[in-house]
Amino acid sequence: MASLKETPRQKMIGMMYLVLTALLALQVSDALLQKFSLLNSSLEIANQSASSKNKGVVQGIDERIKDLPNPAAYADVLRRANDVRRLSDALVNHLDGLKSKVLDAGGGIDPETGNIKNPKEEEKVFELMVGGNKSGEGYKLVPLFNTYIQEITKLADPGTKFPPLALDAKDDPTVNRDGNQSNKDFAELNFAQTPVPAALASLSQKQAEIRRYESDVLNQLAAKVGAKEIKFDKVFAQVSANANTVVAGMEYQAEVFIGATSSGFTPRMSYNGSSIPVVDGRGQIKFKTSGGGYDGNGMSKKQYTATVSYMSPAGPKTESITKDYFVLKPTYNIETATLPALYLGCANRLSVVSAGLGALWNPSFSAEGGEAIAGQNRGKVTIVPSAANITLNVSNSGTLLGKETFRVRRVPRPDVKVFGNGAELDEKRGASATGLRSIDARAIADESFKSTNPEDANFRVSELYVALARGQRKIDDVTLPGSGSIAKLASQAQAGDRYYIEIKGVQRKNFKGAVETIPFSMAKNIPLN
Repeated sequence: MASLKETPRQKMIGMMYLVLTALLALQVSDALLQKFSLLNSSLEIANQSASSKNKGVVQGIDERIKDLPNPAAYADVLRRANDVRRLSDALVNHLDGLKSKVLDAGGGIDPETGNIKNPKEEEKVFELMVGGNKSGEGYKLVPLFNTYIQEITKLADPGTKFPPLALDAKDDPTVNRDGNQSNKDFAELNFAQTPVPAALASLSQKQAEIRRYESDVLNQLAAKVGAKEIKFDKVFAQVSANANTVVAGMEYQAEVFIGATSSGFTPRMSYNGSSIPVVDGRGQIKFKTSGGGYDGNGMSKKQYTATVSYMSPAGPKTESITKDYFVLKPTYNIETATLPALYLGCANRLSVVSAGLGALWNPSFSAEGGEAIAGQNRGKVTIVPSAANITLNVSNSGTLLGKETFRVRRVPRPDVKVFGNGAELDEKRGASATGLRSIDARAIADESFKSTNPEDANFRVSELYVALARGQRKIDDVTLPGSGSIAKLASQAQAGDRYYIEIKGVQRKNFKGAVETIPFSMAKNIPLN
């Protein structure tokens, strides 16, 4: 919340108002009436001075804007200044009109003495300002004062608060403890049982408050274009270090100094020519660093230029500073049991690590020639190739760090073995004609492939053909889903016959659960004895 600081003149006016409020509660003598007249005259002189000063501030804003490189950008500042002036003048002029009516209630000015003809007049003042059924001009002032506060607050800096101009006695700290006054409203407090000079002084005091509020807002606006002296009122400690990261055993160097900003204006700041936000007088620079031009140690020297533009009493000024910084080349390592080649259509699991980036390591992956599936843990990725080569794109926090290309192998064919009654069948030794009752064909994965891609090494024989042959003639046959009973054939078999066994289909289930058929052809002749 912005605070309103009073000048010595404004403090004096406030003190005069306290005296005025206190005197209104007393039985007024001729001497006191004269003091009220002097008080009112002093207030009017001070108000005229404040009005002239505020007018000069508006003129200063106008002249300063004309000297700026882009005057159109400050058109709103001048508009607001003129609006403040217009609102204040309108309310002050309205109060001047009321002061004329109060003076008329006292018979006007005696041309010979220059004084009020009937300064003790209270009834007519009461009738004018309070009236019956609260119909007097004093009550009409309340909404006018409240509207003025609302409108001028819109023109002031955010957070600025203006005290109300129309306070009832219970809200006025100068009289709220006085039992004779505390139940009065604004009009009664200021104009009931009030002689003409005191009523005039009350109205002049309100005019002084209006001019003070006007001055506060105009000074805020003047600061925006440098038409006001810059006062650095926010002081803070600052540390500037040569480096935020050092190696153990190295020296850490930094400078500690005092910095300051001004709450009275907001300078324009930029980074490499682009405007940046300013918070509490401090520019906020934030950008993604770019690599390239690395030296033998993987370091790249970069720099940027920051500028601060403001309007000083001597005219526009711009201060610039060029800051060096260093970009460390991000490095990473790929750890996988499947390097240097990956397997087509399989889950090839990789781990990509970066010791240099440490906590800043937040990788993401994409692939060309296949699919890249991010793992649950940081740096884990599964690559599923769909072409002869696949390229893995490694990025960190949205910045591409590198591309890695891998050769892709086809999945090695399984070795199919045929078992009878649990033992592997041999074409040389043969099998018992009456004892062989079941056949089981098994597709066995390549050991190397199985060790690196166990989730993809799931093979099975999907179709097995068995025929009982006697010489060149087929006696009978069966087709099995990889394994099953051949009792039908065994019941007809004789010594000297043979079984013709053909593998007609082999399938593989991958890590996703999808099943593919692998072209496969193999035949065996098992003699029976």
